Amino acid sequence: MANKRLVTIFAIVFTDLLGFSLILPLLPYYAEKFGATPTVIGLLVASYALAQLIGAPLLGRLSDRYGRRPILLVSIAGTILGFLLLGFAEPIGLAFGGANAAVLAVLFLSRILDGLTGGNLTVAQAYITDVTDFKSRAKALGLIGAAFGLGFIIGPVIGGVLSQWGYAVPAFVAAALATANWLAVLFFLPESLTNEMRLAIAQRPRAAFSAAALWVALNRPRVGPLLHIRLFFGLASGMFQSIFALYAQSKLGLDAKETGYVLGYVGFLVVLVQGGLIGRLTARWSEKQLIFASTILLTFSFVAWALTPSLPVLLVVLIPLSVGTGIMNTVINSALTKVVYPEEVGGTLGLSASLESFSRVIAPSLGGVLLGQVGAWAPGILSAILMGWLVSFVYRRLFVRPDPPLPTRGEPQWAQAQA
Repeated sequence: MANKRLVTIFAIVFTDLLGFSLILPLLPYYAEKFGATPTVIGLLVASYALAQLIGAPLLGRLSDRYGRRPILLVSIAGTILGFLLLGFAEPIGLAFGGANAAVLAVLFLSRILDGLTGGNLTVAQAYITDVTDFKSRAKALGLIGAAFGLGFIIGPVIGGVLSQWGYAVPAFVAAALATANWLAVLFFLPESLTNEMRLAIAQRPRAAFSAAALWVALNRPRVGPLLHIRLFFGLASGMFQSIFALYAQSKLGLDAKETGYVLGYVGFLVVLVQGGLIGRLTARWSEKQLIFASTILLTFSFVAWALTPSLPVLLVVLIPLSVGTGIMNTVINSALTKVVYPEEVGGTLGLSASLESFSRVIAPSLGGVLLGQVGAWAPGILSAILMGWLVSFVYRRLFVRPDPPLPTRGEPQWAQAQA
C-alpha cells in the first residue's frame, strides 16, 4: 500500500512540476514583451515567492489538522486558476486599458495567486513522511526530488517548443496538466493521516503561524540550524534559478527554446542525483556530513558559474552545481522531519518552504539588479560568498558544537539516529 501511494505521489509531483517548468524559462521573455526591465522581471519572480512565504506554512499546518488530501485539492485548484490568468494576461490587460502596465499587473496577479495556494510540494513531502518509516524517508523524499527533476527535464523543453506559437500557449498547457493533477488527487490518492495522528494533533496545543512562531522555530534545538541552512542555501540557489533565463540571454545569447534545453539538462542531472544517487549516499554517510560536503561543492560551483565564458563550459559547470543542489534539497527536508514530532511535520516543512520562499523574494530582485547594473558574473559571486559562509556555519553548528537532542518521544530524533 505504501509503495502504491509513493507511486501516486510521484506522478502527482511530476505532473505538477511539469506544468510549472513549462512556463519557468518563458516568463522573463513573456514579461519583456510588455516592456518589463530586468528589475521588474526579478520582482515578478519574487512575487510568487513572497506569496508562497505566506501560504506555504499555513497550508502545511492545515494539512496537519485537516489531512493532506483536501489541502492538495485546494492548492492545485489555485495553481489551475493562476495558470489560466497567466495565459489570458494579454486579453485581460487589453480589457482594462490595454497598456503594458495592465498586462504586467495581470502577470503579477497570476503569480501571486499561484504562490498563495502553491503548497503542493510541501504537502506532498508531508504525505511521504506519513507513509514511510524513519530509515527509508530520505530515499522516499529523494523520489519526490526525482519527480521534480523529471518535470524540469521535460517541461522547459516542451515549453520552449510551444513558445513558437505564443508565450500564452505553455500557460494553457500547464493549466490542463494541473487539472489532470487535481482529478488524480480526487480519485486516486487516499488520505495518509491515520486516526492516531489526528488524535495526537488534536490534543497538542499549537499557536497560529506568525513571525514569532518562526523565530521560536529558528531557535529550537536541531531544528534551528537546519532552518538557517535552508534560508542561506535558498538565497544562493534562488539567485541561480530565478535569473538564469536572463543570464542565458544576456551573456550567452540564448533564446527561449535554447534556455529550455539547458534547464532540461539540469533536470536530467537532478534526476540522476535524487532518483538514484541519494539512497546510496544516505546509506553510507550521515545527513550532516552530506550537507557539509554539498556546501563546499556548491561554493566552488557558483564561482565557476560566475566565470563561465561559453555554453560548453557552462554545461560542465552545471554537473557539480546540480549534484550539490539535489543533495541539499533532499537531505535538509529529510533531516527536518526527524527532529520534530510526527504531528509537527507538515507545519515544520511549511516553515522550511516559507524560509525558502523568503529567500526567493530577495534573490530574484537582487539577482536582477546585480545582473543589470554590475554584470552577468555578479549573481554567481554573491551566491558563492553565501555558500562559503554556510560552510563555516555548518561546521560550527552541526559538528563542533551541535545543539542537544530533543526529548525522546515517538520516532527517534535525528541526533540519536546519527549517534
